[in-house]
Amino acid sequence: MRLFNKIKNIFQAKEKEETINEDIKKYDEGLEKTRKEFVSKLNLLGIKYTKVSEEYFEELENILIMADIGVKTVMDFIERLRKRVNSENITDTKYLIEVIVDELFIIYVNNESITDKININEEGPTVILMVGVNGVGKTTTIAKLAYKYKNEGKKVLLIAGDTFRAGAVEQLKIWSERTDTLFYGKENSDAAGVIFDGLVKAKEEKVDIVLIDTAGRLHNKVNLMNELAKINKVIGNQINGAPHETLLVIDATTGQNGIMQAEAFKEITNITGIVLTKLDGTAKGGIVLAIKEAVNIPVKFVGLGEKMTDLIPFDIENYIYGLFKEML
Repeated sequence: MRLFNKIKNIFQAKEKEETINEDIKKYDEGLEKTRKEFVSKLNLLGIKYTKVSEEYFEELENILIMADIGVKTVMDFIERLRKRVNSENITDTKYLIEVIVDELFIIYVNNESITDKININEEGPTVILMVGVNGVGKTTTIAKLAYKYKNEGKKVLLIAGDTFRAGAVEQLKIWSERTDTLFYGKENSDAAGVIFDGLVKAKEEKVDIVLIDTAGRLHNKVNLMNELAKINKVIGNQINGAPHETLLVIDATTGQNGIMQAEAFKEITNITGIVLTKLDGTAKGGIVLAIKEAVNIPVKFVGLGEKMTDLIPFDIENYIYGLFKEML
């Protein structure tokens, strides 16, 4: 069965039984801008061309690039699509839409086991290191994750590892108070030293989840690489196997610039997952696919609104549903 039909059947059954959950609703609402822009153009393309042609492929290529899927990803995608059109003798553009949905899913999954779940430490604290340039919503993301884990009954500690940016420590401290979580931080101190002391506190307090903020000075990659290497060593010495996750926060509205950030951070530290913020604020939601294709790192959380509950685990089927709802 095609993925298109599988997703169609799943969500039609849920709609019939009225079991569409809150997360699915968030994908539906959060991807509205992308859906209106992207899917309406696909629909118009299907009306303009009822038969598959070279002109159809050229216009489809432009639509995909405008959705911020990325030029290289789009070129590979179109090539795969052409092969399927030839091998399956597809001529009808309406039917081809189902193949497009399938192939977009394949871009993301790529025959791999997608590890979108957080790696939880079974013995002692789970340490999640948060990285990303300034201004992408890293501190707010930490607060939303703290809120999520606190509501799941976990004991959470926030560590302010961004020690030199003006107001960064105080900002995180305020978020810890708002989320009723523990906090450790010192301004104008060595980041690795602060993190070391924070992890000592985490073990003493028998904390479940540790969320560590870090500096985002990507313009000096060597310094940041050295700092993150030092931080990783300190964390690993304090807690075996830590950090259990290193999550890169990217603002979805920055488009291709976000992909460049992902590529740069991948060079300087071991990124295990991506948090894509403000996905609801862009009409170019194809960045989810572009980032996975560019750096082969799974998206683990997406921001689909401003509320504390609007940062949710990424789900590829819900994403495809949110993107193609009107076609299912």
